[in-house]
Amino acid sequence: MNLSMRPRVTVTAIAALIALTLPALSSTALASDEAEKEAVKAVVTEAYVNGVHAKPDAAAMRRGFHPDFRMLVLSDGKMNAVTLDEWAGRIEKAAANPNAKRPAIKAEFPTVEITGTVASVRIELYRDGRHTFTDHLLLYKFADGWKIVSKAFYSHPRPAA
Repeated sequence: MNLSMRPRVTVTAIAALIALTLPALSSTALASDEAEKEAVKAVVTEAYVNGVHAKPDAAAMRRGFHPDFRMLVLSDGKMNAVTLDEWAGRIEKAAANPNAKRPAIKAEFPTVEITGTVASVRIELYRDGRHTFTDHLLLYKFADGWKIVSKAFYSHPRPAA
């Protein structure tokens, strides 16, 4: 073999190896991304959709929310922050009422984005078929999994009666 041909063969072999390896790496990365998205959706579904709306349960909330969580509420042009303890206390009171009507809850997840250890989730929430909230949740991934750390939301107006 001519020595001048050797670099071309090596470069060609490396290029072929890369071309064959990249799709496998991409599929693994995509599968991992999808698994992370499903893990985020599972935390949001259990702690927020179910724990707050469908089956009020402060303990379920606390499992999926970080203790330093804040819900940002905009009312009359002023923003207030609600802590996890404050919100979970309200949920405990609501759950304690055995006569409370529990609406049918439907949650859609049009956006779940993850970058490293941070996730952003948009949820369209329906109560008894009425589009009630558009929620924006932020999560961080800790050693014990994904935790909801912040919420901002839009409360859709009730239709005129």
